[in-house]
Amino acid sequence: MTRGPTADTGGGRGRLLSGWAASSTALVGLAAFGLFAVSCSTGGTGTRDEGPAGSQPVAQATASVTAPSTVKPTPRVDAVDLLKADPRVSGRVRSDLKPCTGDEYPVDTSYGTLTDGPSADVVVNVMTCGDSVGVGTYVYRPRANGTYENVFTVEQPSVYGTIDRGDLVVTTQVYGTKDAVAYPSGEEVITYHWAGSRFNEEDRVHNDFNRAVGTGDGEFPAPAEPTKN
Repeated sequence: MTRGPTADTGGGRGRLLSGWAASSTALVGLAAFGLFAVSCSTGGTGTRDEGPAGSQPVAQATASVTAPSTVKPTPRVDAVDLLKADPRVSGRVRSDLKPCTGDEYPVDTSYGTLTDGPSADVVVNVMTCGDSVGVGTYVYRPRANGTYENVFTVEQPSVYGTIDRGDLVVTTQVYGTKDAVAYPSGEEVITYHWAGSRFNEEDRVHNDFNRAVGTGDGEFPAPAEPTKN
C-alpha cells in the first residue's frame, strides 16, 4: 500500500519553522526593548550618568597677602664727621683724611649688631687713596640719644675690620723688612666678642704666606696624561 503525499510531514516542518521564527522574533524584540530601557536609564549614553557639565565646584585661586615688614631701617651716619669729631682718632689719620676724587673719601662703613645697643653699631675703616691700604679701624656704639661712642680703635698699617655673625673680626697684614705692600709675609686674624662694656679677644689665627709664588714668569707645566688601568 502506497503512502500518501508528504503534505502532512511538510506541513509539520513548516509549522515548526514558523513557530521557531515567531519565537526568535519575540526574543529579538525583548532584547531590543531591554537595551532601550538601559539606554533610557543611563541618559542615552550607555555609561554612568555623571550629571550635567559644570556641576562640580571649581577651585578659586586666592592671592596671597604678604605681611608688611616690621624691621626698622638702619640709620645711616656720616662716617667722616664721626672720625673728624672723635678725639680717639689720631691727628695723623684726621689730617690725611681727604677726598680721593671729588667728594669720595677712602672710608668703608658697615652696620650690624655687635654691642646689643639700641640700634646698629657702625664699623668704619679708613684707607689710603693710592693703594687702598687700611690705616685704621673704629667701632662706634649708638647711644639712646642718637649719638655714637667710640668703643674700639686700631691704627696700624693694613688693618681692616668686619662684622661676622655678631663678632668683630680684625685682620692685619704682617710685613717683613723687605716686603712690598702687595706681598706681606702673613696676616693676623683676631675675633673680638662684646662682653659687658668692652670687646674681649675671642680667637686669634696667624697665617704665613708662601714667599715662593708670584715672583717669576714661568710657564704652566703641560697637563699630564691620565693614567689608565
